[in-house]
Amino acid sequence: MSEALTTTAPPHAPLTSLMLPVMLMLIFVYFFGGAIDTGIPHTAYVTYVVPGVLLLCAGFGAATTAVAVSEDMKGGIIDRFRTLDIGGAAILAGHVGASTARSLVSTALVLGIALLIGFRPTATATGWLLALAVLIAYLVALSWLSAAIGLLARTPEAAGGFTFLMLFLPYPSSAFVPVDSMPAWLHGFAEHQPVTPAIESLRGLLLDQPVGNSPWIALTWAAGILLTAVVLSGVLFRVRTR
Repeated sequence: MSEALTTTAPPHAPLTSLMLPVMLMLIFVYFFGGAIDTGIPHTAYVTYVVPGVLLLCAGFGAATTAVAVSEDMKGGIIDRFRTLDIGGAAILAGHVGASTARSLVSTALVLGIALLIGFRPTATATGWLLALAVLIAYLVALSWLSAAIGLLARTPEAAGGFTFLMLFLPYPSSAFVPVDSMPAWLHGFAEHQPVTPAIESLRGLLLDQPVGNSPWIALTWAAGILLTAVVLSGVLFRVRTR
């Protein structure tokens, strides 16, 4: 059933969500890495940047959900599902599940390429599990938020435009450069937006470094986004299918 619920996704979407994070990682490492001071002694730039790219995977994977949901609403497939007594939650959960699976495959691909070009994580088994928990929490939260955007948008093109914010958030964060290197007026946003604690958690856990309360802050953000998105999706689905 989950495959049936996601057949309207653009055919190029899986390839884009898989390959684009890898290409961005290679660009940052080989084009800009030599000129960036991470402020962490004896740490190669690839090691610094990989956690941020993992969050980019979540954003790219989630962005395709908005377009797929919008296309379903526009194409009338929702009406056919409703005649089979399939609820909105099941339909959207199919999209979210597919998005999460795509993003996890993209994450594995990014990690594999990163290991080939010099990424050397030193995480313990517990650290890997905690990092995976934080990553999956963000994947699910962003996918549900993207589903809500897909319901809100009236066209697939508008849905793709709305998801620009998800793709943009990792940039004004600690994903690619330390927050301290940014202009002072940007510090407040970069330090307190939802992506930064997730990246700091992943970086600390994968490198077996102290993470403080970053994982708890990251999970709190993810839970808040998820709760808001699920409630909003339910309301929007009822409005769109009256």
